[in-house]
Amino acid sequence: MPAIVPPFLLARIAGTADPRLARAAAAAARTLSLPRPARGAARERLRLSIEESGTLVAETSPAPDRVVSDAQNREELPGVRVRGEEDPPSGDEAVDEAFDGLGATFDFLWDAFGRNGIDGAGGSLAATVHYGVEYDNAFWSGERMVFGDGDGEVFTGFTGSLSIIAHELTHGLIDAEGGLEYQGQSGAINESIADVFGVLAEQHAAGHSVQDASWLVGAGIFSDAVQGVALRSVKDPGTAYDDDVLGRDPQPGHLRDYVETDEDNGGVHINSGIPNRAFYLTAAALGGKAWERAGRIWYRTLTDGLSSTIDFAGFAAATLAAARAEYGEDSEEVAAARDGWVGVGVIEDGSPAV
Repeated sequence: MPAIVPPFLLARIAGTADPRLARAAAAAARTLSLPRPARGAARERLRLSIEESGTLVAETSPAPDRVVSDAQNREELPGVRVRGEEDPPSGDEAVDEAFDGLGATFDFLWDAFGRNGIDGAGGSLAATVHYGVEYDNAFWSGERMVFGDGDGEVFTGFTGSLSIIAHELTHGLIDAEGGLEYQGQSGAINESIADVFGVLAEQHAAGHSVQDASWLVGAGIFSDAVQGVALRSVKDPGTAYDDDVLGRDPQPGHLRDYVETDEDNGGVHINSGIPNRAFYLTAAALGGKAWERAGRIWYRTLTDGLSSTIDFAGFAAATLAAARAEYGEDSEEVAAARDGWVGVGVIEDGSPAV
């Protein structure tokens, strides 16, 4: 099941002998050992709810339906309901940050793509905070966002990062559109789309242009003891951290550096750097607000239908088809998307148009 912190990073922390990080090592080991809820049934319920509801036609802008619950440091979902749409701020920082992050993601999807929630049909946005004891992760359960509090030594918490909240909710959106197998290149595309929409939601909330944006996933979740700025960089894969305990960010930004591994479901959190970089190059070529054109191409690619086992080459071709359908055969959007994939080696420079 997708989670924002990859297992190889938690394993590095769990294996550290640094006495200053003893609590973090124990917390990472516990996080790795805890099973997360299975997603299959939840994905099927989400799919059926969309089919049964039909297409929602709204004459006014829709509003989110948010519910935040508190697991009270237990590993049980959903927990105790603590805030809904009609409730004032709770005073619990994690609760209120999660509530605001759900709303900001909803606003992004509606303003950028005209999508009413992650299911496209106005379904509730649910989250649970304070999951487990010093739980070092956040994940999409198939029905809700789930946040741990972090260990306080390496991770300071996850609810304060809008890019993380939108990333995990995007896994729900991907599920709603049929899903992408969480293995190998299709899994890396799954992670990449979540990263892309995560940073776009953050850019949308801040009003940042391509040039103003940080393009970082999870900025601010590390403590000051970590030599790093975020979990990943969409702009410059492989540069997010370089730390004695965490090691160096392993993401490649070009197909020639693709990592063959049996870990992390075939390197889904690692090789996602390649399509991430392709998106950034596309957005940078187009300029302006990245969600307006580059983001629309990627959104249309996902919602026009993808094979669940699609590879990088197939996804690149699908983005070009989406750009042509949206903007026209000879548009600068098609050229920018093609150049983005050329820039990461997925399409060969000089090869016929895909």
